[in-house]
Parts: sequence; C-alpha cells; structure tokens
Amino acid sequence: LIREKSGGGIASSLPIFVIGMPRSGTTLVEQVIASHPRVAAAGETRDLDEAVAGVRGGGEAQRPYPEIVPTLAAAEFTRIGADYVARLKRRAPAVEHVVDKLPANFHFLGLIRLALPNAKIVHISRNGLDTCVSCFSKMFAIGQPHTYDLGELGRYYRAYDELMAHWRRVLPPGAFLDVAYERLVGDLETEAKRIFAFCGLKWDARALAFQDSEMPVRTASAFQVRQPLYTSAVGRWRNYEKFLGPLVHEIWTPDDLSGQRAEPLL
Repeated sequence: LIREKSGGGIASSLPIFVIGMPRSGTTLVEQVIASHPRVAAAGETRDLDEAVAGVRGGGEAQRPYPEIVPTLAAAEFTRIGADYVARLKRRAPAVEHVVDKLPANFHFLGLIRLALPNAKIVHISRNGLDTCVSCFSKMFAIGQPHTYDLGELGRYYRAYDELMAHWRRVLPPGAFLDVAYERLVGDLETEAKRIFAFCGLKWDARALAFQDSEMPVRTASAFQVRQPLYTSAVGRWRNYEKFLGPLVHEIWTPDDLSGQRAEPLL
C-alpha cells in the first residue's frame, strides 16, 4: 500500500513530529529541538487528527481510520497534508519548522509518509516498565484511560511497540529517527546533534540548556523539563517491582519471565 500510494501529498518540510508513548521523553525532545532559533514548539496538537477527519465524511457515512487509507485518492492525501500544514502555520507563522509532539501520532506514521513525505519524524522510546510506571503514577487531564489499570497499560504498551515494529518494516529506511531516552539523558550532546542532523538543522549549543527556555509547556512533564537533565528516572520501575505483577506479565514475553532476559522490553 505504501508503494502504491506514494508520490502524492505536499512537499512541505514545516512539520517535525515527535512521537512515542506518553512519559517516554517526548517533551524533552520537543524542548531540545525547539531550542533552535528556526524552530517553534506547537505542543500537543490535534491538527493531524482534524485534517484526517476532513476527508472521512460525516454522520453514518463517516469512514474509519485506518480502513479509510486504501480508499484515498492522491488528491485526498494532498488535501490532508495541505490542511495540516495550514493549521500548523497559524500556530507559528514566522519559523521554518514547527514541532508537533502529540505522542499518539505514532498511529499515523504511514499516513504522514503519504500526505507529508518531507516531514521529519522523531520517535522517542524508553524502557517499557519505566514508561508504564510513569504513566500509572499520573492522573492525566484527558484521555489515557488505559493508564489506570496495570494490565491494560501493559497490553497498550505492547501493541504500541508492535505497531512501531510494523512501521519500521513497511516504511523506507530513514523515514523516522529512533531515539532512546536512556541514551539521550546519558549523553545529551551526542543525541541532540544526531536529532538536529536528522531534522536538517545546523547544530546550536542552546539545545544543551533546554531547561532555560521560556516556551510554555502544558504537559505532565512541565516541571521536569524546567530542571537540568537528570538520570534518576532510569530504572525507576525497580522501586515498585513487587507491585507490578500485572504489568510485568503483559510487557515481558514468556522468555523474559523464564529468566532469559535481564531487562524488560524497550
């Protein structure tokens, strides 16, 4: 399907998507990228979801996503891309790139490739148990009902991990950049330079002082990204290990549970 539908969309390089699970480091990556003077941060927007809704129709005739994708014509991919970019430009009209860091946009990677082939996509991943423990500890403002039950949270994480593996298989090499949270906090400069290079940005040392930014942050990570970088959240799940049975059962494979794997799924 990706091969058959490629070649359309719009050529804009305005969007930089930052995706992943909530509490995986997406806000940190957003702030690092948006420290560049040519980049602005839009936060977590619903712009892409709304652009897709524009071609789905209404009422009982509304076509579901992702089933809609094989039925879309080239003009509809272009319409999605143009609608999305117009929305993003209204948020930050004076910059060359805008970061959209809605984590759940990982659902749309194939569609992004078809509607916005020049968009940059940065995927931040974190140890599965650390990610889920952090999600479980937060009362999110809206949505995220799967985070209130350890078993369901583990199933959601594994489905996300399998979907990302699917995108790696079906999208061209280099369609998105994988960044590990643990490497990012362990060597910020090296990883930030890698992210900047992928996004086509000249290196700017202000990325290393992201915590000094005055950009508003409206996510559950608002406090953390105003602090100097720390590594204390790596391996945090071990503090609660005896309480995590349902989560471990869902995230670790049978081989993990039999002791053949020292660390949980990343």
